[in-house]
Amino acid sequence: MPDLLPWAWALLALAAVTIGISKTALPGGSILAIALFAAVLPARTSTAAMLLLLIVGDVFALIAYRRHAHWPTLVRLAPAVAAGLLAGFGFLALAGDGVVRRAIGVILLIMIGLTLWRRWREAKTDAPASAHGGVLLSTAYGALGGFTTMVANAGGPVMSMYFIATRAQVKVFLGTSAWFFAIVNLVKVPLLAGLGLFTRPVLLMDAALAPLVVIGALAGLRLARRMNQQVFDRIVIVLTIVGATYLLF
Repeated sequence: MPDLLPWAWALLALAAVTIGISKTALPGGSILAIALFAAVLPARTSTAAMLLLLIVGDVFALIAYRRHAHWPTLVRLAPAVAAGLLAGFGFLALAGDGVVRRAIGVILLIMIGLTLWRRWREAKTDAPASAHGGVLLSTAYGALGGFTTMVANAGGPVMSMYFIATRAQVKVFLGTSAWFFAIVNLVKVPLLAGLGLFTRPVLLMDAALAPLVVIGALAGLRLARRMNQQVFDRIVIVLTIVGATYLLF
C-alpha cells in the first residue's frame, strides 16, 4: 500500500465514491475525482490508479444504459479518438511528473471553462448547441477527448459537450457515453501498463478503493432522479477549480 496520511486516504475515498456516482447519475462529476487523485498522488501514478477505478464504474454504467448507445456516432469518433490517445500516450512517455501535474491542472481548468461557456451559450440561445460541423465537429472533439482522457482521464466534459452538440436524447447520451468510455478505458490499460504505471502499490490501493466505487455507482442509480444536479455541479466546479489551482502552484 502507498504510505499515505489519513487525510490523503479520506480524499481518495471521496474520489472513489464520486467516480461511482458520476458513472451512473452525474456525468462529469468525475472531474472532482481527477483533481483529488492528482493532488494526493504523483501525477502519472494518479492517472493509472484512477483508470482502473473508472473501469469498475464503467461496468455499472453499461448495466444501466448499454441498450441505448448510438453506434454510428462511436464509429465516426473512432479515428480522431485513436489519434488523440496516441498523442496523449506520447506526452505521458516523455513528460515528467511535474509537467504532467501542471498539464492536468490546465486541462481541468480548460474543461471547466468550456463547460461553463457551453451552459452560458445554451442559456442565451435557449437551445442546445448546434450540431453543424459534421466531420470537423467529430474530429475536433474526438481528438481532444482522446488526448485529455489519456493524460488525465478528463475526457468526460469534452465528450459530454460533443453529445450535447449533436442533440442526443438523454438515454442515447448516457448509453453512447457508457460504451465510449468503457471501450476507451480498456484500450488505455495496455498503454499505461507499457509505461510501467501499474505498480503493486497502485493495484493494492485500487483493490481497497474499488468497493467504494461500487457503493457510489449503486447510490447513483438510486439517487439519479432525486439529486439536484445544478447544486452538485456547482460544488464540483468550485472544488475542481481549487484542486486545479493547487496542481498548478
